[in-house]
Amino acid sequence: MLNLIMGKVIYFIGLSQRCSHLEKAMAFFTWLSRARSSCKPSKFFQNSFVQSNHTARSQFQSQSHILENTIIVNSNNSNKQSWRTSLLPIVLAVSGGSLALQLQKNPSLCDSPNLQERSGRIGVKDSTERVVKGSYKPVPPELITELKAICQDNMTLDYDERYFHGKPQYSFHKAVNIPDVVVFPRSEDEVSKIVRSCNKHKVPIVPYGGATSIEGHTLSPNGGVCIDMTLMKNVKALHVEDMDVVVEPGIGWMELNEYLAPYGLFFPLDPGPGATIGGMCGTRCSGSLAVRYGTMRDNVINLKAVLADGEVVKTASRARKSAAGYDLTRLMIGSEGTLGVITEVTLRLQKIPEHSIVAMCNFPTVKDAADVAIAAMLSGIQVSRVELLDEVQVKAVNLANGKDLPEFPTLMFEFIGTEAYTREQTLIVQKIVSEHRGSDFVFAEDPQAKKELWKIRKEALYACFAMAPGFEAMTTDVCVPLSHLAEIISKSKEVLDASSLLCTVIAHAGDGNFHTVILFDPADDEQRKEAERLNNFMVHAALSMEGTCTGEHGVGTGKMKYLEKELGTENLRTMKKIKAALDPNGIMNPGKLIPPHICL
Repeated sequence: MLNLIMGKVIYFIGLSQRCSHLEKAMAFFTWLSRARSSCKPSKFFQNSFVQSNHTARSQFQSQSHILENTIIVNSNNSNKQSWRTSLLPIVLAVSGGSLALQLQKNPSLCDSPNLQERSGRIGVKDSTERVVKGSYKPVPPELITELKAICQDNMTLDYDERYFHGKPQYSFHKAVNIPDVVVFPRSEDEVSKIVRSCNKHKVPIVPYGGATSIEGHTLSPNGGVCIDMTLMKNVKALHVEDMDVVVEPGIGWMELNEYLAPYGLFFPLDPGPGATIGGMCGTRCSGSLAVRYGTMRDNVINLKAVLADGEVVKTASRARKSAAGYDLTRLMIGSEGTLGVITEVTLRLQKIPEHSIVAMCNFPTVKDAADVAIAAMLSGIQVSRVELLDEVQVKAVNLANGKDLPEFPTLMFEFIGTEAYTREQTLIVQKIVSEHRGSDFVFAEDPQAKKELWKIRKEALYACFAMAPGFEAMTTDVCVPLSHLAEIISKSKEVLDASSLLCTVIAHAGDGNFHTVILFDPADDEQRKEAERLNNFMVHAALSMEGTCTGEHGVGTGKMKYLEKELGTENLRTMKKIKAALDPNGIMNPGKLIPPHICL
C-alpha cells in the first residue's frame, strides 16, 4: 500500500511541473478523498482538511500536535497504520499550501479558476477556437446604482446596444457573453469613479473606442462594464509653435486632421477610417505613413490613464524627449486596455508637406513588386508611403468602385517635399521600376487625383466585402525584416492562390508589414478552418524569418496563441507581473494580450 501511495505522490510531483498550484492541490485532494473512502482513515484524515477559519500559523501548530499524538497511538498498531504515518508529512505540506491559498483574497470575476476548459481556451498554443469563453457573474445591483449616480443618463442596459458593443463590426472573433452595461463618460473624473466602483465590486471593464480593431480587443467574455469613450473627443490644447496637440481619447484621427488643417499641421498616422486616438494608442497602430513617420509609440509625447484602483497617472511631461525614469508612456501604448483606461493624449504633429506626388505601377508578380519596394528603400529615397496590392485586390477595387485598373500586382508610392525634390524622387523610382519588369508607370500631382488614388487603398477592405456579400473576413497582419518581405509574400501567395477561399494581399511594403484579407462563409465551418490554416501559415512563416505575428493590429484574443513562440515564456511572465502589480483584481480588459496558460 505504501509503495502505491508513494507512487501516486511522485506522479503528482511530476504533474506539478505543468500545473498551477491550485490545480495541483485540487488534483491531490481529489485522489486523497478516494483513498480515504477506500481505506477508512483515522479521525485525523476526516478533519484535517475542513478547517479554514484559523490562520496558517494556528493550523500548522494544531496539525503538528495531532501528528505527534497520531504517531504515538499508531506505534502499537504499526501494521495497520504505518502507511498513514509515513504519508503525514507529505499531507501536511500540501495542506499547508492549500491553507495558504485559502488565505489569499477572493479572485475577481475575471480570474476565476473555472474560467474555461484549458483545452478550449482562446490564446492557448495552437488553439483554433474563435468564440472566447468566459466566467460570467451578474453585475451587482449596487454597482448599477453607483454607475447611474456617476453617469446619469449616459449609460444603457439595452440589449441591442450591449450586443453592438460586444461584437466588433469587422472582426470575425466572437465571445460567449456581452457587456452587462455600457457607460459613456464625459470626463476623466467620471472615468476614474467608474473604474474605482468596478474595482471595488471586482467587475471586469472593457474600454471601447472606434471599434475598428479586428483581433477581438473589445470583446466582453466575462460580461461586466463597457466604457465607451466616444463622448470624450475634445481638443484640449493646440501648441502650434511646439507642433503638438492635447486631445481626449474619443476623437478620431480623421476629425483631428480636419481640425489641424487650417494651421498647416497634421497628425501623420492613418489607420482604418473611424479609428480613435485612444484605441490607436491601445493597439500601438500605424498605417501607410509609418514608413516615414513611425508608429503610434513614436508619435505620442505623453498620456494620462486611469489605473485599476481609479488613480489617474500622467506618464511624462510635454518635452520632446526625456530620460526621467521608466517610460510609462510606451508601457501604456500597446497595452490594449489591460493596464489602464487612457483619458488624455499629447501627440506630436507634422507640417503639411509643401508638395506631393502619387505614383502607381504594375508588375507581373508580387515578388517583382516587393523587390522594387525594397530597392526603393535601399536607394535612400525618403518616400512617405509604399503600398502593395495584389491582382485580386485590384480586381475587388474595380468591381466595388467601377474602376478599370490593370489587374496585376500594383505598387503605390507617395513622395513629399519641394516640387523639385518630389519630381526627382519620382524619376529615380521610375528607373528602378523599369529595371524590375515594371510597367504602366503613372503619377499624379493634382490634389483631387491624388485623393482618389489613395481612396482606393483606404477602402480596400470594403471593396473585398463588396466582392463577397455576406462573407466574413479574417484579416491577417504580419511583419518581417524588410529583406524578407519578397520571400514571405511570394510563399504566402502560393498558398493563398492554392486555397479554395477568396484571398487578397495588401502590404505596407516600405516597412515589411503586409495583410491578407481571407473571405469565408461564416455558416461553413470548413471554410472557417481553412481561413485559420492560412492565417497560421503566414504567422509561422513570419516568425521563422524573425518577424512578428502582428505589425500593427495588436494581439487582442486572436494573436495570443502565437506570443509564446515569438516572445518567450520569460517575456510573457514579466508582462503578467506588471499586469498583476497594476491590476491585482484582474478587472482591466481581462482575457486579452497575455495568454491564459502563462502563470506566475
